[in-house]
Amino acid sequence: MTPIIRAATARINPVCRTESLRRTIGLHVFDAGEYHAGVADGDRSGVPGVAGSATGRKHRADMSESERLGDGAGPPWKPPRRPRYRGTHPRDFREKYKERNIEAHPEMAMHLRAKGKTPAGSHVPVMIEQVVAHLHPAPGEIVVDCTLGYGGHALEFARRIGPGGRLIGLDVDRIELERTRERLSGIGVPASFHRSNFAGVDAVLAKEGLDGCDVLFADLGVSSMQIDDPDRGMSYKHEGPLDLRMDDRLQRTGADLVRTLGEGELAETLRDLADEPDAEKIARAIVVRRAAEPLTRTSHLVELVLAVKGLTTASWHKQRASHPALLHPAARTFQAFRILVNDELGCLKRLLGLAPYCLRPGGRIGIITFHSGEDRLVKRSFREGVRTGLYYAAAEEVIVPQRAEVASNPRSASAKFRWAATEPTR
Repeated sequence: MTPIIRAATARINPVCRTESLRRTIGLHVFDAGEYHAGVADGDRSGVPGVAGSATGRKHRADMSESERLGDGAGPPWKPPRRPRYRGTHPRDFREKYKERNIEAHPEMAMHLRAKGKTPAGSHVPVMIEQVVAHLHPAPGEIVVDCTLGYGGHALEFARRIGPGGRLIGLDVDRIELERTRERLSGIGVPASFHRSNFAGVDAVLAKEGLDGCDVLFADLGVSSMQIDDPDRGMSYKHEGPLDLRMDDRLQRTGADLVRTLGEGELAETLRDLADEPDAEKIARAIVVRRAAEPLTRTSHLVELVLAVKGLTTASWHKQRASHPALLHPAARTFQAFRILVNDELGCLKRLLGLAPYCLRPGGRIGIITFHSGEDRLVKRSFREGVRTGLYYAAAEEVIVPQRAEVASNPRSASAKFRWAATEPTR
């Protein structure tokens, strides 16, 4: 026992010196790496400055013995505590340190997945079995994952193309691309990663010195990592800036759109990109509201849409409690503006036009969509490709997640998968 622990326990009633009180003491003092900042054994990873981490060791090493234990002139040094939160469980994204470092806390992942939830800051890949079954990546093949994201699909591809295969990953999200690059560093096959929109897949292949690939895959829409982070301003669920950009190199944000688009353009966006039934009413409300004050936060847009639909936050929560499957009133509005900010349909059209020429003979393309407009584009492109001979075959029917997958991952509910293939070499 260190002098700090000995001094602390000496001030406690001897009758109460139980293990639970030792843990309580651990909230405030540094005991040779056993406790730190209220985190007990096994829970220290992922917390900055944690005992036993490189940061914690360096901080202690830079201090003299008198600084660590106190020299009588003041209280002894105490390591920084992790941020506290209300209640028994963290609610804010920034407080969920275990979920944001889920590889170090697999028990947390299992707990949340059993409840049909996705750990904050991570992503559960959709329809893995169907994707692999229809694209059947094989040893020695080249796979291009056009939407790398968390790397779930890429990891499954890599497991099947070795030895001799090659993985190429694309993503516009700088933060997540670097995290996934590190996560996939030991996948066992050569891999390269590019910060690029899939609309530029032809340029990526040229940069790699390739004339084509065997498998081309894209999982469209926004990732769970982007949805969960309030600072990304992607979701009606979290307070944050009204940003909506997947790529921070883009100049125009969601706040810029609602500030500059005309009433007719706003209504057209909501109607065409999200099938919003109250498109005209919401567009009018935006124009009236922005004349008085700018809409710059996600909460501003949520409150406006709720008001248009005759709801308040409290009345919506009451409705949701009795009907859990109800779509949030602002979901379509956020979807429409996100699609427009990122030019998602324009990029998809370019990918569909390039894809047949980026595939080798016998190559396969698979695309997962989450919006009816996207699915219509993919369906039309693949069928037209078969008719004109660009493709040898294509999915006759759309493929959707099985009930068990939707139950365990509700975010997969609206996913639709289609595939096409070029003619094999004769």
